[in-house]
Amino acid sequence: MKHSLISAALAFSLGGTAGLAQDMAFGSDADRDYAAEIWTYMQDSKLAGPNMIRTSPYEGTDPHGMMLETFYTTATINGREGDLIVKRNFGPVGVTEDEVLRDPDTHLAAHTIMFRREAGYDPENGDWFWVKYLPDGSLDQTPDGMAMAGQVAKGMDEGCIACHQGAGDDMVFTSDHLAN
Repeated sequence: MKHSLISAALAFSLGGTAGLAQDMAFGSDADRDYAAEIWTYMQDSKLAGPNMIRTSPYEGTDPHGMMLETFYTTATINGREGDLIVKRNFGPVGVTEDEVLRDPDTHLAAHTIMFRREAGYDPENGDWFWVKYLPDGSLDQTPDGMAMAGQVAKGMDEGCIACHQGAGDDMVFTSDHLAN
C-alpha cells in the first residue's frame, strides 16, 4: 500500500511537471530560432564572438556574475528594430576586475540578453525577449532542459522576469532611459 501511494505521488508529480513544461512561455523552437537571430546580430556587431568589443568590467551579483560588462544599443532582428541590452557575465565567485581584464575569455560564463520585441509580444513585461547564451553562443538551459530564450520564467516566483519586475516599468535596473 505504501509503495502504491509513493508511486502514485511520484507519477502525479512527474505528470504535473510535464504539463507545466508544456505550458512554459519560453524555450520553444520559435524562441530558439529568434535567439539564433539575435546571436548572429551580436556577432556581426562585435558584441559577441572572438573579436568582440571590450570595456571595463564592473562588480556584479548573482545571478549574472561577479564581474559584468553591459552594452546598450538597438538592433534589427527579423526586420524589426528594438532596444538590445547585452550583459557579459564573468566568474567565478571572487574573480577580480584585473583577472577579467587579463583573461576575459577564461572568466566569461554567459551572455544575458534583453531585446525589446514588437508591441504586443509580452505587454505586461515591456515586450522584452530574454536570452541566456553560453560563451560559445549555444543557449543555456534550465535544470529540466528548457532553452533559456523567450519569456523566461514568466509567471514564476524566480527567474528573469520575476526579478526584473522589481526594476519598474522598463524592467531595467541599470538605466531608465529606454522608452517603452
